[in-house]
Amino acid sequence: MRRYPKPLFFSRRPLLALALLCASAAAHAQITPPPANVVQLSASGFKEVQQDWLSMSLNTTKEGPDAGTVQNQLKVALDAALAVAKAAAQPQQLEVRTGQFTLYPRYSSSGKINGWQGSTEMVLEGRDFARISATAGKIQTLTMGHVGFSLSREAQQALESDVQAMALERFKLRANEIAKGFGFGSYSLREIAVSSADQGGGYVRPRVMAMEAKAAMSDAPIAVEAGKSMVNVTVSGTVQLR
Repeated sequence: MRRYPKPLFFSRRPLLALALLCASAAAHAQITPPPANVVQLSASGFKEVQQDWLSMSLNTTKEGPDAGTVQNQLKVALDAALAVAKAAAQPQQLEVRTGQFTLYPRYSSSGKINGWQGSTEMVLEGRDFARISATAGKIQTLTMGHVGFSLSREAQQALESDVQAMALERFKLRANEIAKGFGFGSYSLREIAVSSADQGGGYVRPRVMAMEAKAAMSDAPIAVEAGKSMVNVTVSGTVQLR
């Protein structure tokens, strides 16, 4: 007797569940309308203040037949400058720190070392411009390198807080005006972003002006004049008119 394979039977329940799920999703898509009465807008605030932080670098370059001689010359020059600067140092008003130190060989046309050259740097910085410039004028072993003006950390933080509050108020005012202009009573926030930019010295990026000393420095104070820093904060986002 010939045997035939048994027919395969599939359950209809999984197929029914899948069909119901698809139908529910389609119905939900039809019930939920796309966002309406959504407005995208932005507002900015800015404020400019006098820079209150001065950074002044002084340096020197020495040459000699061997590395030890050059290094000793640089040490003598830096130690003398530090002695003068530390005598006038005061926290936040005049702070003293050493900067870059380099030492490298010089080569002849034949590729052999025929001497050494090096440089050292000291930085004076703080809020007391008169004290810093007067101290720099007294230092005879280093010459002027760079002068930079910026905002102190405390002044920068205070400025950013004020400008951010200003930008937020302008954003809310504009959102209210737009809502009323379209005949709505109010609005609700959907998305919001805050960005800031610094100009004229700004946050940890001081405006630097190169000043090369042409001759030996005298005891006269170095003439300096600070500029201004401006922070700009922009608030942008979308609101739902209600």
